Amino acid sequence: MPNPVYDFGETAKRLSRSPLGIIALFIVLVYGMASLVTMSSAIGAAAERLPLIYFLVIFPILVLLVFAWLVSKHSEKLYGPSDFTNEENYMKLVTVASLGAATGRHQSAPTDTDIKKIVESVQNVTAGRPRGISSWRNEILWVDDRPENNTYEQEAFEGIGLQLTLALSTEEAFEKLSRNKYSVIISDMGRREGPREGYVLLDRLREMGNQTPLFFYAASNSPEHIRETLDHGGQGCTNNPRDLFEMVTKAVIERQIE
Repeated sequence: MPNPVYDFGETAKRLSRSPLGIIALFIVLVYGMASLVTMSSAIGAAAERLPLIYFLVIFPILVLLVFAWLVSKHSEKLYGPSDFTNEENYMKLVTVASLGAATGRHQSAPTDTDIKKIVESVQNVTAGRPRGISSWRNEILWVDDRPENNTYEQEAFEGIGLQLTLALSTEEAFEKLSRNKYSVIISDMGRREGPREGYVLLDRLREMGNQTPLFFYAASNSPEHIRETLDHGGQGCTNNPRDLFEMVTKAVIERQIE
């Protein structure tokens, strides 16, 4: 004989495995309780029922607006690893979504062609990256005095299993480098210390004999800036999130198979 309570419990258990399911479960519970209270004989007067009726009318509209905002701004966070055949596919989705968001924020909204290239980039990286390697070979030092500007890019790297350490200044970067080894360094160019502080960091590294690959993620990727980066001993310069992802992950893979 069917047991409604048991069936509801099993459904709730399945829904609780992902953010999207939790939202659905919350909506069902809130709306159900409000409906029961409205029909209850404990509330007799029309004036007492009126606020609940307004709630039942307005609540679905609010849910729709919030859901539309979540889908348009944070779609990658609506799913959990159990929604995919394996965790690796979930991490790929997070990486693709983060790179797409980064591209749309720094430039125009990504086109279908852009998204296809982003997916190919992630697939190429995850296919070529050795598994089971940890320690410094999976760690990136990111030097930027405004790390909040790079949150999507950071999520993209973390989505394929890389670890990020943030430094807000050149001195903080060298303090971290004195204690740890990193596979790759990413740096901005202009900081509070100066408009060409990225080159100061790079020159000091090379003078010390530190040959860790360094890439500039700055406002320009003009040929003269790329050439100047190479002249200082750097490995690349770009203002494009996908290009940064490809250059850095390629360097990480090369370090992992050394």
